[in-house]
Amino acid sequence: MAYYNQAAFVEADPICIPHRYEEKEDMEIAGFFSATLAWGNRKMIIRSASRIMEQLGSSPFDFVQQASDAQIRRLHVVHRTFQSDDLHYFIRGLRAVYRQPGGMMGIFQRAGAGQPELHDAIVAFRTHFFSVHPPQRTSKHVSDPSRGSAAKRLHMMLRWFVRKDDRGVDLGIWHGALSPHQLSCPLDVHSGTVARALGLLQRKANDLKAVRELDAALRALDPMDPVKYDFALFGLGEEKAWKAEMASWT
Repeated sequence: MAYYNQAAFVEADPICIPHRYEEKEDMEIAGFFSATLAWGNRKMIIRSASRIMEQLGSSPFDFVQQASDAQIRRLHVVHRTFQSDDLHYFIRGLRAVYRQPGGMMGIFQRAGAGQPELHDAIVAFRTHFFSVHPPQRTSKHVSDPSRGSAAKRLHMMLRWFVRKDDRGVDLGIWHGALSPHQLSCPLDVHSGTVARALGLLQRKANDLKAVRELDAALRALDPMDPVKYDFALFGLGEEKAWKAEMASWT
């Protein structure tokens, strides 16, 4: 776990994008885009996210707040199924988010207050984000736990924003607004495979029910900081020797 939860890990991971900024709102926007694009090869993810952020200038938050329709239409990206039309809507969706009291953090903080987990807070954020009538193709890029989605990328973003330790990876810019004990482990095919091999997860589908099952197992290990184990699940999923070992069990 400690092998990946260290500052040297940042450079080769999508979390490097929000690490480039100092202002909270800029980090939020950079983190949201990095998490949205986070499927596939990490080098490709970082490259695509970097291209988006370069187009938004030195202050992504100022761009979201002030960009004209013509400036928004000039933005361009192709990252798998996330393309320029989606990017154009994302700027408008973020503008709607930041019109809410407290912006992105405020939405999650209010919806997550007193809750043991943040699935409903993700739904609340999604509602505000899509309040300005998105194209149908764009809605698939923000997962919906109310439909049973594991929402892996948004839970990863929440880990970045909420969790804070002395290792220099997670940003902790929302630390105090929400608690690490509310976080859920980002569940995908790799972390799910490792979790099942370790006996932490029985459900075969990587969906909301599986997230809750894995959360229960990780909270039994550390109720205050359960998602610190995401580093171990991710790390084992990356290790070729571990993959070969798991294959021998089947």
